Amino acid sequence: MQIAHLVSHLPLKMRAILVLALGGGSVHAQEISFSENIRPILNAHCLKCHGGVKQAGGVSFIYKDKVLGKSKSGATILTPGSLEKSEIYHRITESDPDDRMPPADQSPTGLKAEEIQLISQWIEEGAKWDEHWAFVPPTRHQAPEVATTGANADWPKQRIDYFVLNALKQKDWAPSEESVPERWLRRVSLDLIGLPPTLAEVDRFVKDLQDTGKAESAYELVVDRLLNSPRFGERWATQWMDQIRYADSRGLGIDERRNIWMYRDWIIDAFNNDLPYDQFTIKQIAGDMLPNPTMEDMIASACNRNTQSSNEGGTDDEEFRVMAVMDRINTTWQAWQGTTFGCVQCHSHPYDPFRHEEYYQFMAYFNNTVDSDMPSDEPTLSVPNNRSDYAQAAEMENAIQELEEEIWKSDNAALVNANLWKPISSLGIEVNNSDTEITVEQKGDYAEFVAPGGIKSQTKYTIEAELPADLDQLTAIKITGFPRDLEAAKKDSEWGFVISDLKFTILRGAEDEREEVAVEITDAVMDEAHPVFDPMESFANNNRGFGAYSRIHYPRQAAFILKEPLKLACGDLLKVEMGHRIFYLGAFPLVTKRGRLDVSGSAEWTELIHDTDRKEKNERLAEWKKALRDIPSTAIPVMMERDEKFARPTHRFGRGNFLQKEEQVQPGIPDLFGSGGEEPRDRLELARWFVSPENPLTARVAVNRLWEQMFGYGLTLTLEDIGSAGEPPTHPALLDDLAVRFQTDMGWSVKKLLKEIALSATYRQTSKVTPETWEADPENRWLARGPRRRLSAETVRDQALAISGLLSDKMYGEPVRPPIPGGVWKPFSSDPWKTAEDEDRYRRAVYVYVKRSIPFPSFAAFDAPSREFCTPRRLSSNTPLQALVTMNDTAFVECAEAFASRIQAVEGEPEDQIRAGYRMTLSEAPHEEDLSTLTALYQAALAEYQADTELVKESAEHSAMTLVAAALLNLDETLTH
Repeated sequence: MQIAHLVSHLPLKMRAILVLALGGGSVHAQEISFSENIRPILNAHCLKCHGGVKQAGGVSFIYKDKVLGKSKSGATILTPGSLEKSEIYHRITESDPDDRMPPADQSPTGLKAEEIQLISQWIEEGAKWDEHWAFVPPTRHQAPEVATTGANADWPKQRIDYFVLNALKQKDWAPSEESVPERWLRRVSLDLIGLPPTLAEVDRFVKDLQDTGKAESAYELVVDRLLNSPRFGERWATQWMDQIRYADSRGLGIDERRNIWMYRDWIIDAFNNDLPYDQFTIKQIAGDMLPNPTMEDMIASACNRNTQSSNEGGTDDEEFRVMAVMDRINTTWQAWQGTTFGCVQCHSHPYDPFRHEEYYQFMAYFNNTVDSDMPSDEPTLSVPNNRSDYAQAAEMENAIQELEEEIWKSDNAALVNANLWKPISSLGIEVNNSDTEITVEQKGDYAEFVAPGGIKSQTKYTIEAELPADLDQLTAIKITGFPRDLEAAKKDSEWGFVISDLKFTILRGAEDEREEVAVEITDAVMDEAHPVFDPMESFANNNRGFGAYSRIHYPRQAAFILKEPLKLACGDLLKVEMGHRIFYLGAFPLVTKRGRLDVSGSAEWTELIHDTDRKEKNERLAEWKKALRDIPSTAIPVMMERDEKFARPTHRFGRGNFLQKEEQVQPGIPDLFGSGGEEPRDRLELARWFVSPENPLTARVAVNRLWEQMFGYGLTLTLEDIGSAGEPPTHPALLDDLAVRFQTDMGWSVKKLLKEIALSATYRQTSKVTPETWEADPENRWLARGPRRRLSAETVRDQALAISGLLSDKMYGEPVRPPIPGGVWKPFSSDPWKTAEDEDRYRRAVYVYVKRSIPFPSFAAFDAPSREFCTPRRLSSNTPLQALVTMNDTAFVECAEAFASRIQAVEGEPEDQIRAGYRMTLSEAPHEEDLSTLTALYQAALAEYQADTELVKESAEHSAMTLVAAALLNLDETLTH
């Protein structure tokens, strides 16, 4: 008879006792924890039907209010303290398989006895609810008291060691002995700067260790030197570029080049300067919105311009703009919060308490930037090529923005003053395309021209408008462009317009004898202070000018002001020629679809342009802009907010489909976190919330990632998901303690945290594996030995260059193109791979061109991501391709040849040279067996080359030593640390 059947026929107070007796369990002496004891049972057995995606019967075990509520049948799901009144208890102990939960097709025998007992005890204890550990703010923990005598006499060296040693003692394990100094030095050098130590550095460290009283300070001196090395930023930038999906190409479609490398250089500087992680966060999420942002702040905002874009013919820029916004949301939550918030795009989260609508409330923070899926990458920032010009350029940028705002405020007051304008109520219109019919509709006092659904590129309108009878002079003309359907466009924007060719003329006299009087425009006022295109460029015969670029939600206006008032005669007509040159992706011309005209005879416009103060400001503005243009610069894409009055409304997407817009939402963070008051109002306040004490994730995720980079595995393995579906931490108290100290004691300093790890006894252990520790903990999650793992793709290459003596120490600048195998580079666009022949050929991997559709071959072989999406952690593989790369790739062949020359430059016999080469590679002297093997390889190769000189490049000796050098560069010990 099944346990559930027996239990269901007993009085409630006896059920748990029988369950335990039959199941061999025991009543928990401590109070049941929902997070530790109950949630794992629900996740494993219940959430498929009663989670965030599917809530069968109106029941979900993710949200507290749902659990304490009623099902669709009216049954009370759970009553704290009462098994009798809790439907969940009756269902899990039901004998009838048709009514028992979980269903028989998912669990034929129902829950285990111990699981039933846990749920029963939890209910009777009051069903106390607590959130998953990661969503609760971390707290500082007291370092455990552990005996440090005998074999553990050298433990602990740092605070973290107390936590690690305590966990080992609970398992009756002991830590490993300390690694030999040379191996620790190589390990810490590769971890902190991504390069091996030089022989001089090895010798200096060994000497410092031998000096009386300097042993511990020698370790600290090494770590300080590495943390202060410019190479530090180059190494740590790479792991952050994985998170933020940095690439030098746009992705999708033809995947053409994007100039964003100055943001990569900003990351390098941020790590080298130990920019506090809270500022590192704020500047990247909202650097453009900081008061008086520096040039570096604005460059940092390019973080969110690393999204992919598509310029394929026929694609809809709004679709890909929305995709970019969603990518920013998903990347932000993965990189900074370590959660799979992207799941919530289509439905509520399957495991975590994130509701579907909360995704779109969060989206509202990112939905109102100027950028669209356009080939021009607007908005862009001109960043000086010389860093010494940064401060001056930023000061000028801020001054220009402020002055533009100041001028615009008074100009806009005139633009929107209805008393200054008279509507055009009658007009005729012709179009240069014979198959396009433009209609005129009467809208109150206005005659509006309306284009049909389909309209060609290069369309030009010629409008003849009757001027108001009471208008005796003309001082300004206003053009207003509308969406075809104003209300619908607020929700689903239409393609916008750009008037690239504009001309005004007055037609005077009888129809058959008309005289054309030129209207000279001297200035323009637009409805926003910082338009993408200057409206005066409508007269410059180029592809720019007044308009809504590239989508339109609301009416857009610009006033064009005459140089001098133009006297009008009775019967004069206004002729307006409007040309549209811009079209994107073949199918979407940016043509005005609906518009109206206003005219003004007010002297206020003439006074405006002749106002001495305004003229002086505009002259100053022009001087500043010219001075800024004169600074040699590179334009990179950055973030910029749209004017508030043109803010895009954000709607929830039905099933995540951007075409299916449901109710409108307002900006907000998930209810799980609460706001402690008002919700963050904008992207800057949101960025500050990310690093506030109210956010439980940011510090934990950062600490966990830094730990993973040093030890190979995080304190919680699933860096990509520390939510309910992720793995719990092996050392929860240590993770929380580090997270709190990282924010407070360390002041968000990455270098301070890494220094503590590098100097810890935990990190200094030997990585030697015994059969016992391998059997018990193959991944070394409990840290009973030192870390050992294969080098990253970038470090494999950089190490070979460094050992060979080829590595360039040149920093920053445009991406470089080292040799790649023939036939690999076949891009869709004109973007040839011009292999560098100067020192750029041997630059560090962080500077190598990253093209998303064609990953750099040797990096791809060693598991580097394509950077199409955020990569929270790399999973290492072990394939024959990797050996083929390190033996045959052009860069590694050149390294072997150069390394052979370096080895041969050592005085002595070949055996002495090989011994030195081994030390150059692995930082320590070889065992005699290894030295003998390598020497034998050299002698055998030398004999073969002397017998067949056609195989020789320089000399038989050099060719033989090249084989030895290649062997050294390919040793397992060389490619791991």
